[in-house]
Amino acid sequence: MAQTVGRNIAAPLLFLNLLMYTIALGFACWCTNKYIDGQTSHPSFGGNGATGFFLTFAILACVVGIVSKFAGGTHIRVWRSDSLAAAGSASLVAWAITALASGFACKEINVGGYRGWRLRMVEAFIIILTFTQLLYVLLLHAGMFSSKYGPGYRDRDYGVGAGTGEPVHKGGAVPAAGTRV
Repeated sequence: MAQTVGRNIAAPLLFLNLLMYTIALGFACWCTNKYIDGQTSHPSFGGNGATGFFLTFAILACVVGIVSKFAGGTHIRVWRSDSLAAAGSASLVAWAITALASGFACKEINVGGYRGWRLRMVEAFIIILTFTQLLYVLLLHAGMFSSKYGPGYRDRDYGVGAGTGEPVHKGGAVPAAGTRV
């Protein structure tokens, strides 16, 4: 039971982040469609000079975040050190892009002007996702501090084969006559 402390906390957070990334992606795509069509005067949209940059990075962050949750789901299912590499690196990249999109969201808020409720919701989701994704990355890497929180980085038996550890030729111990080795 103590081996699953990190897993029990990371699994609901993974699902919450997946849900929030999906909702934010839907609204960011809607806002991008209105932005491309030149309908910035739409009552639900608005925007300012930072809107185009924010929406680009928001969509990128959401797509990378959703894909990283697939690797994270596999890692939570098996909960081993070898799946931690894929889940940890994908979630770290997703967090970095989300943090960049969060910076553009803060800039868009700082610039001001009228912003519709859908655009404000995308901003809020991206800023919240920055912190929840960081918490998720930290929970994935909690095994670095103690093995009771998750798979550790220092597994002693990882990569050790059977026998003495000496390399053995595939074809057998004796080479065939008349061949060059």
